[in-house]
Amino acid sequence: MLLFLNLGLYIIVTIIAGWAVNHAIERTHETASVLSIPARIFPIYFPMGNMATGLFVIFSLIAGVVGVATSVTGVTNVLQWDAPNLGAAAASSLLTWTLTMLAMGFACKEIYIGWTDANLRTLEVITIVASATQLICTGTIHAGAEEFTPTTLAAGTV
Repeated sequence: MLLFLNLGLYIIVTIIAGWAVNHAIERTHETASVLSIPARIFPIYFPMGNMATGLFVIFSLIAGVVGVATSVTGVTNVLQWDAPNLGAAAASSLLTWTLTMLAMGFACKEIYIGWTDANLRTLEVITIVASATQLICTGTIHAGAEEFTPTTLAAGTV
C-alpha cells in the first residue's frame, strides 16, 4: 500500500517540479536580463520563489523521477517476494529516500527563507510528506529483506 501512496506522491512531485522548471525556462530571459552579472549568469536562477528555489526544484524533479521508477519496480519486486528482488527493492528504495531527503533539505531551507508562491509551497509540503512515507517504506522493505539473509538461508529455516 505504501508503494502505491509513494507512487502517487512522486507523480505529483514530478508534475509540479516539471511545471516549475518549464515556467523558469520561459521567464528567465526577461526576468534575469535586468539583474547584475553574477546573478544573470547563474544557471539555476528561478524568477519565482527565493534563492533556494532553483536547487529545490531541480532536486525535487530528480527525486520525483527516481521515486516513480522505484515505486513501479518496487511493486513488482515486492510481489515476487524472493531474496534477489527484495534486495533490489531495498537498494532502490534507499537511494530514492536519500534523494528525497536532499530535496526535503532544500524545501526546509526554502521555507526558512520564505517568499514562495502557492505552487512551490505545495511542492514543499508534498516533498516533506514523501520523505516520511519513503522512510517508512524503506524500513518495511529492509525488514522484509532480512528474512532472506544468508544466515537464515544457511540454517534452513526458510
